[in-house]
Amino acid sequence: MISVDVTNNQTCIPIDEQQFREAVRIILSEKGVARAQISVAVVDDATIVQLHQRFLGKDEPTDVLSFVLEQDEDHLEGEIVVSAETAKSTAGWYDWPPEHELLLYVIHGTLHMVGYDDATPEQRAAMRKAELAYLARLEIHQPQETGNSPREEPETPE
Repeated sequence: MISVDVTNNQTCIPIDEQQFREAVRIILSEKGVARAQISVAVVDDATIVQLHQRFLGKDEPTDVLSFVLEQDEDHLEGEIVVSAETAKSTAGWYDWPPEHELLLYVIHGTLHMVGYDDATPEQRAAMRKAELAYLARLEIHQPQETGNSPREEPETPE
């Protein structure tokens, strides 16, 4: 059984807890995780800055942090923390709703838990492909007119 608990500790964006649960369950099931206890916390930038500093030594907001707490062949326990404020500010770059950006963060964090990484260009490409595929499974598509991947920084004018 895959259990996904969602905690909403922000008021910036309305969230769809069921959609978050569904995304996590789909990814874990497809990656062979039969039993899981995952918590998803939706927080503000101040909270994610504290966690980012504590665990990665970076004193700045980030979109998502994920933590594997326990893992064996078919069991996973972990936490995903996503920033609603970051999602709200970033969503404008891609002309799509902040709720979609936030769901992307949940997908991204879950993919990290099952072994995806984004440290190299090849890994980033595989991660992006998986993110877009899972968004599509949930009937969410990146706006075509932007031409940007939802995870790429937009070019800044010089």
